[in-house]
Amino acid sequence: MGKQLRTYGWLGLLASVLVTGCDEAPSANRHEDSCAEPVSLRVEVLSSDGAHIQGATVTATNLESNVSITGVTDDRGVTTAINETLAPSAIRVMATAGSHVSLAQHVEWTCDACHCTPVPGTLTLELKD
Repeated sequence: MGKQLRTYGWLGLLASVLVTGCDEAPSANRHEDSCAEPVSLRVEVLSSDGAHIQGATVTATNLESNVSITGVTDDRGVTTAINETLAPSAIRVMATAGSHVSLAQHVEWTCDACHCTPVPGTLTLELKD
C-alpha cells in the first residue's frame, strides 16, 4: 500500500510540474494565440415584461463603414455573435423578433495592440410592443 501511494504521489507531482511547465513556458506564438479569438459583445434581448427572448435577431452595424453582423439569441435570450471585427468605429445595435423592435443602442470600442473591447461589454435590449 505504501509503495502504491508513493507511486501515485510521484505521478501527481510529475503531472503538476508538466502542467505548470506548459503554462509558464515561453513561446514565440503565445501572443499570436491570445489575439486569435475575437472579443465579443454580449447582447441580451428581453420582452417588455422582462422575459428572455429566444430567436431574436440582433444586428450591429458599423456607423462609418455600414458593415453589419447579425446574430440570433439562444434559449437564454443571449447572443455573442457581435464581435470586434466591426471595430474600431462605433456600432449601432438593435434587436427584432417578429414585429417587435428594440431601440438602437451605440457601442464604442477600446482597442489595444491585440483586441478591441466593446464599451459597454454587455447590452440589454428590450423589445417594444
